[in-house]
Amino acid sequence: MKYVLVTGGVVSGLGKGVTASSIGVVLKACGLRVTSIKIDPYLNTDAGTMSPFEHGEVFVLDDGGEVDLDLGNYERFLDIKLTRDNNITTGKIYQYVLDKERRGDYLGKTVQVVPHITDAIQEWIERVAVIPVDGKEGPADVCVIELGGTIGDIESMPFIEALGQFSYHVGPGNFCLVHVSLVPVLNVVGEQKTKPTQHSVRGLRGLGLTPNILVCRSAKVLDENVKEKLLQFCHVPAANIITLNDVTNIWHIPLLLRDQKAHEAILKILNLQGVARQPKLEEWTDRAKLCDALHDPVRIAMVGKYTGLSDSYLSVWKVNMSSYQFMHTLMHEQALLHATVACHKKLVVDWVPSTDLEDDTAKEAPDAYKAAWNLLKGADGILVPGGFGDRGVQGKILAAKYARENNVPYLGICLGMQIAVIEFARSVMNLRDANSAEFDPDTRTPCVVFMPEGSKTHMGGTMRLGSRRTYFQVTDCKAAKLYGNVSYVDERHRHRYEVNPDMVPEFESAGLAFVGKDETGKRMEIIELPAHPYFVGVQFHPEFKSRPGQPSALFLGLIAASCGQLDALLQNPSHLSKPIPGRISSNGVFLPKVYQNGHQKGHTHMPAKSLVNGNYYSNANGVHV
Repeated sequence: MKYVLVTGGVVSGLGKGVTASSIGVVLKACGLRVTSIKIDPYLNTDAGTMSPFEHGEVFVLDDGGEVDLDLGNYERFLDIKLTRDNNITTGKIYQYVLDKERRGDYLGKTVQVVPHITDAIQEWIERVAVIPVDGKEGPADVCVIELGGTIGDIESMPFIEALGQFSYHVGPGNFCLVHVSLVPVLNVVGEQKTKPTQHSVRGLRGLGLTPNILVCRSAKVLDENVKEKLLQFCHVPAANIITLNDVTNIWHIPLLLRDQKAHEAILKILNLQGVARQPKLEEWTDRAKLCDALHDPVRIAMVGKYTGLSDSYLSVWKVNMSSYQFMHTLMHEQALLHATVACHKKLVVDWVPSTDLEDDTAKEAPDAYKAAWNLLKGADGILVPGGFGDRGVQGKILAAKYARENNVPYLGICLGMQIAVIEFARSVMNLRDANSAEFDPDTRTPCVVFMPEGSKTHMGGTMRLGSRRTYFQVTDCKAAKLYGNVSYVDERHRHRYEVNPDMVPEFESAGLAFVGKDETGKRMEIIELPAHPYFVGVQFHPEFKSRPGQPSALFLGLIAASCGQLDALLQNPSHLSKPIPGRISSNGVFLPKVYQNGHQKGHTHMPAKSLVNGNYYSNANGVHV
C-alpha cells in the first residue's frame, strides 16, 4: 500500500479537501485504484451532532456514518463508496483506546498518548486503507490521507506524531507528503509573498515531517522567482512546487495538477512509475470546458434557515466558483450543478432565508420581506432542503404553497417533503392545525410524527441513517421514470420524523400521491402531485449520491422541469446523464456534435444547449434546448 498525506499550513480553508480529491482523480486516471481517509482532530465522535454554523454540512454514507463533508467530495470525485471508518476523529481514537483499557487489553500498563494513542492512529489507518471502496476485490493501490486543520494546532499534535512514526514505519517509496500552503499577494505592492509558506514548512519539519511536494494556493500562477525562493528555503525541488491558482470552476483542479505533472512527482516518490500510465482525463476536460461555456441561466431558489452563513455558504457560492472553498458549500448546490451541466444550463442559486418570507418579517423588515418574495417569484424552480428545528418553518411552508399553486417546479428533501405534506393538509384538506410533532408536540393533527425507533434523550447516531430501499408503488410517476423505470432505489437517509402513516389514506383521497414507500409499506419515502409539472418530495437525501458525470435523478428532474426539458427527459432519462461529445471553439463556445439517426453530423455552431433524443429542439419560448 502506498500513502499520500495532504496537510495544510498558514490558514484553514485553503482547499486541502479539493487538493486531496484532485490528487485521487489524477492517480485514478493513471490507472491506479485509490481510497481516501479524512482525519478530523476534533473531539466529537463524528460530525452528526455538529451544527452547520460550526463545521458545514454533514455527509451521510451508505453504512449510516455521519462524517465530514470532505468524504462526500472524495466519493463524488473518485466515484467510490466510503465507510464511517474512513473518517478518523480524536473522539473515535480516544474512545477506541479507552475501551481497550477498560477491557484490560493493556495488561496494567499506563495508557499514554505515546505510544498508545499514536499506535491506535497508525493501526486504524492501515486497517481502513485496505478496505475496497470501488466495488472491486482486494485493496487499493494508493490511500490519500487528508489531515484536517492547520499545522501547529494543539489538537493535531497526536496525529502529527503518529504520521511521523507512520512514514518511518512504511518506509521510503511508500509515503508522500503533500503540503498545501498560502502564497498571498499584498495589494499594496502586488507581490507574491513566500514567508508564510516558509514558516509553515519550517513548523512542519520541526514536528518530524518533511514535505515532498508543495502545493501553493494563490490568486495567480506563481512567478518563477517565487518558485526559486521556495525551492531555496523550503528544500523542495522546483518540479515538485505546484501552483493551484484561482479557476473558473472546480473541475479544473485535477487538470492543473496534470498540466504541472504533479502525478509524475507523486509516482516517482512512490516508485510507481513503471506501473501507472499517462492520466486519461478527457471527460474531466470536457466537463470543465463545458461548464465554462454555459451562459443560459436557470434560477433555483434555495429556501432554508442557514442561508445567513455568509462565510460558510453565501460567500463561497460564486457564479464563477473561483474559490476553492466551493467544496464546502451545501451538498445540494453541488447536486444542482451536476444536473444543470447535464442540461447544459448555467446554474444561478438565489438564497432565500425562509424567515424573510414570513408575515412577521413584513412588519419588522419590509425590505427583506419584499426582496425574499421577489427572489422566490423570480425563480424557475424551488428547492427546500432538509433541516432541524422550527425556526423559519412557516416561511418554508409558504414557499411550498407558492410552488404548488403557481405550478413552479418544487423539490423538497427530508424536512422539505414534510413541509409540503403539512402545507397540503392545511391548504387543500383544510386541516388548519396540521403540523409536525417536531414543531408542536401537542398538535391535534400530527401530519409528521416521531419515529418509534428513535431516541429523544441521545442525539448522536440515533436517527434513521444510511442507505435504505424505497419501492415504487406505481410505475407511471415522474420519480420512477427519472430513475429509469426501476422497481426500487437505494438512497441515503438522515431523519427522526416521518409522515404519519395513519393519515396517508386521507392524503391520497385528497390527491397527494405517495409513490414511494419502504419495504413495510408504512414509511412514506416519495410524494408527488400528479397534476403538477414537477412537485416532488423525498424523505431521503438524493444529493449524497450525485456525481459530476452521474447527476441525481431527482435533481435532474428539478432542473429539467425548470428549463422546459422535463417531458423529453422522461421519455429517455439516460441522455442527459451522459457527457455530450463536442469541442470548444477558438472563442470559447462549446460546439456539441449533433447526432441524427445514430450518425454524427459534425459540429453545430449553436451555443451550448441540450441534446435530447438525438436532436435539438426549441421550447415554447423559442430557446434551443
